[in-house]
Amino acid sequence: MYNKKTLRTAPETVTFTHFSRGGWSIFASLKRPVRIGVLAVSMLGSVCIEKVEARQIAEPEDDAKTDETEMAEVTVAGSMAPLTLLQSARIVGVITRQQIEAAAVHTVNDLLKLASGVDVRQRGGFGIQTDISIDGGTFDQITLLLNGTNISTPHTGHLAADFPVALSDIERIEVLEGAASRVYGASAFGGAINIVTKTKPDTQKAWAVEAGAHGGSYATFGGDARVAFAKDGKGMLSLSGAYQRSDGATANSDFKRGNMFMRGEWTPAEAVTFDMQAGWNTKDYGANTFYSAAYPDQFESNGRYLVSIGATTHGRVRLRPEIYWNRSTDNFQLIRGTAKGENFHRTDVAGSHITLDVNWIAGRTAIGGEIRTEGIVSTNLGHPIPNVSSQPHIHGTDLRYSRRCDRTNLSFNVEHSIVLPRFTASVGLLANSTIYQQASIDGASSALRFYPGADIAYRPAEGWKLFASYNKGFRMPTFTDLYYKAPTHEGNSGLKAEESHSMQVGVTYALRTDALAFDAKVRAFYHRGTQMIDWVMYTADDVFHSANFDLDNMGAQATAALRFNGERAWVRRLEASYTYIHQQRRDDVAVWKSNYSMEYLRHKFVASLDHRIWDTLTATWTLRWQDRMGAYIKYEDATSTGELVGYSPYATLDLKIRWTRPHYELWVEGTNITNHTYYDLGNIPQPGIVALAGARVKF
Repeated sequence: MYNKKTLRTAPETVTFTHFSRGGWSIFASLKRPVRIGVLAVSMLGSVCIEKVEARQIAEPEDDAKTDETEMAEVTVAGSMAPLTLLQSARIVGVITRQQIEAAAVHTVNDLLKLASGVDVRQRGGFGIQTDISIDGGTFDQITLLLNGTNISTPHTGHLAADFPVALSDIERIEVLEGAASRVYGASAFGGAINIVTKTKPDTQKAWAVEAGAHGGSYATFGGDARVAFAKDGKGMLSLSGAYQRSDGATANSDFKRGNMFMRGEWTPAEAVTFDMQAGWNTKDYGANTFYSAAYPDQFESNGRYLVSIGATTHGRVRLRPEIYWNRSTDNFQLIRGTAKGENFHRTDVAGSHITLDVNWIAGRTAIGGEIRTEGIVSTNLGHPIPNVSSQPHIHGTDLRYSRRCDRTNLSFNVEHSIVLPRFTASVGLLANSTIYQQASIDGASSALRFYPGADIAYRPAEGWKLFASYNKGFRMPTFTDLYYKAPTHEGNSGLKAEESHSMQVGVTYALRTDALAFDAKVRAFYHRGTQMIDWVMYTADDVFHSANFDLDNMGAQATAALRFNGERAWVRRLEASYTYIHQQRRDDVAVWKSNYSMEYLRHKFVASLDHRIWDTLTATWTLRWQDRMGAYIKYEDATSTGELVGYSPYATLDLKIRWTRPHYELWVEGTNITNHTYYDLGNIPQPGIVALAGARVKF
């Protein structure tokens, strides 16, 4: 996923400009720090998403007044072998740490609302109940990665975005748009999001401590702290924790959540680096109309544990083995504080994969294999466990899990990349087989299936890049898709795996002068989906059924960003992005109501202005306008009227003001400062203005 090699410290520093410094490049042979001359780039999309360009670029740290900054190699989630932003043929959006700090957000989920091409739907504020999708897909169709490790859950995508890290832990976020199954396997149907955490102290010292606290509207308050250590370029350790609570900005949306995270690296010799990470998070919240507006007083309690251990060798031949495990727990109450409709679920995912890539005269070749087991024990999902003595005990209760389902994904993938000064091409193939351990699933197949892909980029002149790609993707049904049964929903064990043919073409342009930096991109995509999965009603008095259908999904995106250099520049960044999507659905039986797949964003426009007020006092304004397709069933007093109501377009305006100094920061922010009422999901009005203020210290 990425090269973790750390160069030894030496007295002399060498300076280059816009060159790659991958672990396989000339820089690795210098055995000393390498300083790369860079220019700051503005955001593409209102959170300043850097795109892959012909130069390696980064933004200066905080108060830095120079265009030159020391930076580590940056490899991105787009291929099996580690390729830098400069080398990658795939267009990968990168949200940097500086952009995260400037945005008026406090969770990864809220941050992604500002990214062009990403749809984030919330049932309440503060990123508590969030569904994330890319390019008009659904929340189950993306793979979520933490430092390159797949942390997606097969239970349901509703709970996939419970990250065990705070924003202060994050170095960058990578957004890969379009099918990526040939690299990441099942669930990378519509793209992937990779959270990359910090790997060193934020200071030049061997250790660093930082802490922050905030509070504001709806009795919201929280805090976080992080300590990091580094040892002679041979190792690092980072420990962090965070907590937040609120009464909630809408009815029955109160919450409390906490998380802890640890990441470490150790390089005992230049040839190998060992790494590990471990995380935990918990979240209890009022789940307003989670599965149905007929029950507005639902409640949810979630927990997650994860750990991964891996190693990376360096040089022309690179070996990357890794093992990982994560567990998710869920307690759902249809009526809060009662046992009516209560469900308990525990999902375990364990995997082991290995990748070998070789840099040789014909390019870079990578081969890999993975075995991934996914299992759930539940009171609602799966096949009955007939022997009571074999039913696992539910922690903290006198109850037992009465159902279970287990499956194993076996995959093998191969990829070859050619990297030339003006041309990059990556071609690959995934072979995958899924095997269910319990009674046969009607729609499941253990047959070996193949998913190819190819990405091409051509740079005809300085600053220009033309790109095109084709990738075939797939997604296995979640355990909720297969088995969930409630008064308003009925799963389908005969569901087939989703498949798609994903194509993209586009062009990017970057201009760099002493006075400014300009970036622009135009992209078009077409996804032809077969056996897509949705929850649908066939009549007005029906329940929701999970079913397969076919879908044509197409769209276009344009982004432009302008950054002015110089410490006296009043405008620091100005950017705008627009995405248009159109879909055509094909069902065997006429559908009265689609619950997820057809409620996509037809139009999304995001604009952002970042400017100085005085000295280091800055302001960031963000405007977001969305127009959603589809309709929701109108409820009155928790009773369906049988009337479908279309979503109305809406706009929100956010503002964050920051006063920054080397060792502390003060900030105040307001989201939806026009106090506009809008709907991301039916019957759940989103909060009006939310005001927060906070402080952060660094040592």
